[in-house]
Amino acid sequence: MVKLLHTLADHEDDVNCCAFSSSLLATCSLDKTIRLYSLSDFAEAPYSPLKFHTYAVHCCCFSPSGHILASCSTDGTTVLWDTQNGQILAVMEQPSGSPVRVCRFSPDSTCLVSGASDGTVVLWNAQSYKLHRCASVKDGSLVACAFSPPGNLFVTGSSCGDLTVWDDKMRCLHSEKAHDLGITCCDFSSQPVPGGEQGLQFFQLASCGQDCQIKIWIISFIHILGFELKYKSTLTGHCAPVLACAFSHDGQMLVSGSVDKSVIVYDTNTENILHTLTQHTRYVTTCAFAPNILLLATGSMDKTVNIWQFDTETLCQAKIQDHPKQFTENWSEDDVSNWLCAEGLEDLVDIFKMNNIDGRELLNLTKESLADDLKIESLGLRSKVLRKIEELRTKVKTLSSEIPDEFICPITRELMKDPVIASDGYSYEKEAMENWISKKKRTSPMTNLVLSSVILIPNRTLKMAIDRWLSETHQK
Repeated sequence: MVKLLHTLADHEDDVNCCAFSSSLLATCSLDKTIRLYSLSDFAEAPYSPLKFHTYAVHCCCFSPSGHILASCSTDGTTVLWDTQNGQILAVMEQPSGSPVRVCRFSPDSTCLVSGASDGTVVLWNAQSYKLHRCASVKDGSLVACAFSPPGNLFVTGSSCGDLTVWDDKMRCLHSEKAHDLGITCCDFSSQPVPGGEQGLQFFQLASCGQDCQIKIWIISFIHILGFELKYKSTLTGHCAPVLACAFSHDGQMLVSGSVDKSVIVYDTNTENILHTLTQHTRYVTTCAFAPNILLLATGSMDKTVNIWQFDTETLCQAKIQDHPKQFTENWSEDDVSNWLCAEGLEDLVDIFKMNNIDGRELLNLTKESLADDLKIESLGLRSKVLRKIEELRTKVKTLSSEIPDEFICPITRELMKDPVIASDGYSYEKEAMENWISKKKRTSPMTNLVLSSVILIPNRTLKMAIDRWLSETHQK
């Protein structure tokens, strides 16, 4: 089941977009403002609403780290905001001055794309805030954009119905008619489609449009040779134009919002409808999943944003069949929930969620903390949980002793999940290096020399090697 957790009704006009970071929800509106809310209690941030735009704000999105929020408007600008205090970091003007309809950060935070009503698409340097490259589509307004998870491509959608694929140098690689009456939104699943061959990755792309349809596409990334875009299927359920679509963080669900005032949640594996939500009283214009918890936000022309919470049953329906194939100490709270479901401990999911138990906390649980802190009264249940945790601890010790040195971050001394290359030539865990730099340490953690640049480049080769090693290790 899905329950309505909270309704935000602070905007004075249509809600155009909503977006999550790990700790905040952002919403924007025709009323020219952007509002920020804490995910802990949905209280509005003290510096909210954010005001600068002189006309309607069409889109907002967080950088992957959540430290920066971008917003774009009919006034022809894309604005970057500091999410810690609401201060403006940069105002970037579309070269043509045309209304900006959509903006998106690249997965590595180095770039930002903005698309405008006149069909222009601009690639901005997100560090210098300077225009990097500019191009345009042949016909229509640019109204949708999504980066591929590897970050080497992005897709735009136009009001004429064309899906266009661009590389990171703004070269148009492919364009085709996807929706007869115009595209309204598109989104990539962050999780690869299972079964990809070595050197070949498959990702799902969803697009929706004025033709009342949601289409699923498969994009394959072939090293050196490029990519391939193939139509997979069409999801039905709406009886009016579909204005928004978004994948859940684990790729197991897809949500859509429509002119028919409904929100539909699909299972991406079976393409069956899991839930239909009908709380909004006017067109549903936007929808988004939170990255770390199973929350869904939907916005509407009724001026409200609804926050929906999925229960344990839905979590277990949408979970990956096996618990996450990564080191336990790196598990998120959702990963722990998936593990509980896989071990037949579904009844404990809500308790663990309420106490924010992630992988590291899971490994530190004791019989005392299970009884006193988590209030698990059943001695048998506590004993079962402890046995399962002990199995994880044994596995962690075995795997940790086998980690190749080149897979370990020099800063955290832990297995890297998202390796990046710094200007000193060494690879680091992305978050750790970003924190190192944010503390104004412009020197190399390895050499102590001044870094020639603070730009971090994804080390995809190392990431593939780590993933391959993890896969082989878990098969033993």
